[in-house]
Amino acid sequence: MSTVFQVGAGSGGMVVLDLLCREPAVTRVVLVEPDAYKPHNVHRHYFGHDQVGRLKAELAAGWMKQFRPDLDVTTLAVDLLDPAHHAEIEAAAAACDLGVCAVDNEPAKYHFDALMRKHHKPWTLGEVLSGGIGGWVHLFRPGEACYGCVASHLQRTVTTNNSPPPDYANPGAAVPETTIPASKASINVIAGLHAAATLGLLAGSAPEYTSLLLPLAKVDGVFAEALRPFKFRIARSPACLICGAPAAPAGEDLDVALDQALARLGHE
Repeated sequence: MSTVFQVGAGSGGMVVLDLLCREPAVTRVVLVEPDAYKPHNVHRHYFGHDQVGRLKAELAAGWMKQFRPDLDVTTLAVDLLDPAHHAEIEAAAAACDLGVCAVDNEPAKYHFDALMRKHHKPWTLGEVLSGGIGGWVHLFRPGEACYGCVASHLQRTVTTNNSPPPDYANPGAAVPETTIPASKASINVIAGLHAAATLGLLAGSAPEYTSLLLPLAKVDGVFAEALRPFKFRIARSPACLICGAPAAPAGEDLDVALDQALARLGHE
């Protein structure tokens, strides 16, 4: 009997939601997703052209209910970072058993991490690399490495053969090959792993890794071969600028503290 608090119902987030909602152990889902469904979403999503213009949160709720009419679904069609909806989002974080992050912008990831740590909740994150060449699944447990610890560790330790290779983790980069959208197949593979890891964490049988990297294609200078997983067990860093700092302030000061931390990490 578990409550899942998820942010994001895009092409990957919907796959995670679909797989989680089919599990009897998940009895309630709270979803934060502000966006409307757009024409360019159709070829990588579950919904057709006739649904364009509707809120993704509304579509996601209908999708889950067709398989699980008994499922308690609450949708918040709001921006996770909007201070006007701080109270609703705080309440959802406090009441959940586990958080799921399926967004692709860094400020939202850091904010979600701060929410989960504040309320001592485990959470998971899935990330698909540009072009669908691979992806990450991260598991976060209370008291262990935060997103800042993990991001800093992986930036320091994950190396490639060529210098410098294209930055496939940055879809907005100027290098053309890093801006290719991921295929639906690539998204589904990483999102499926994300859902499986989330269910394992809910059941208390999650793998011991913090981060799993799965290459889906051989890419010169990046991945030597496809489908060879890399697992990382990352310890909490005492020098982390996020969780190593004094306890995060509550209320309106939380966003200020996050902005300052992100600026120090170079994410502005």
